[in-house]
Amino acid sequence: MTEQIIIQTVQTIVEGLKDKPGALLPILHSVQNALSYVPPESVPTIAKALNLSRAEVHGVISFYHYFRDTPAGKHTVRVCRAESCLAMGGKTLESHVKTKLGIDYHETTADGKFSLEAVYCLGNCACSPAIQIDNDVYGRVTAESFNEILTEQSA
Repeated sequence: MTEQIIIQTVQTIVEGLKDKPGALLPILHSVQNALSYVPPESVPTIAKALNLSRAEVHGVISFYHYFRDTPAGKHTVRVCRAESCLAMGGKTLESHVKTKLGIDYHETTADGKFSLEAVYCLGNCACSPAIQIDNDVYGRVTAESFNEILTEQSA
């Protein structure tokens, strides 16, 4: 996606939402929904439209883990870090996932296939530990079953 398309997309979103009370979060959500991330080059446009400093906009983006400042991977892997999953081997699974993908939370693999995110409950506590890849939730995940799931996603 070219920088010109990014800026045009951001400007369209900003124009439509800038007059709403508390417009910053709706704008950031809309930008991320449209582009899969909030590009750093969009910060000046957003700041100017809302009469905020670039630092204020950047501060909100960096404060909320939901917002990304780099493009997301084709698939998003979410590892549950809630108490039930941690108690059932989630820490070991988390280490394996990070090693297997070669990335940490909020990062994307070099090939752009996978992004890794932490979540704090997938509602699958009876089948801990759990992960989610895109919209599919998997329970009782082991290192071996994660590898199999990953192979299926890569196909």
